[in-house]
Amino acid sequence: MKKKAPDYQFKKATIKDAKTIHTLVNQFARKEEMLPRSLNEIYENIRDFFICTEDEKIIGVAALHVLWEDLAEIRSVAVSSNHQRKGIGKKLIKRCLSEAQVLGVEKVFALTYHPGFFRDIGFEDADKNSLPQKIWGECLKCHKFPECNEIAVIKAL
Repeated sequence: MKKKAPDYQFKKATIKDAKTIHTLVNQFARKEEMLPRSLNEIYENIRDFFICTEDEKIIGVAALHVLWEDLAEIRSVAVSSNHQRKGIGKKLIKRCLSEAQVLGVEKVFALTYHPGFFRDIGFEDADKNSLPQKIWGECLKCHKFPECNEIAVIKAL
């Protein structure tokens, strides 16, 4: 008997998803694989998030955060460990890129510990200093600043 293919659903997050997004993102933050996000931050930015569900359970998240008229960041990309390597993260990022195009954003970047993942989707390495809105905004508040070892990647749309 043939195994049924998973039924993944991709959609924008809603308020009721915030606590699950918070839990998933911070599982990776505890392993120092991404920055932590407070529950307040998730609520304030809920419209930035896309989710992937299987059987109505959130298994992946990613956010598109607009920083300036021509620049947005993909952040908080997290897929539950038992659903990784199935293309879910890449599909979530492609949703973010599509929304960026609709909004008229010219460039999308990410700061990541896994640059190869983003390079596979057409991102290129970038100098962090070319991202001043990011570096002098959120990065200054980070506990790792200025000793951050995340790699900047960027994609022109």
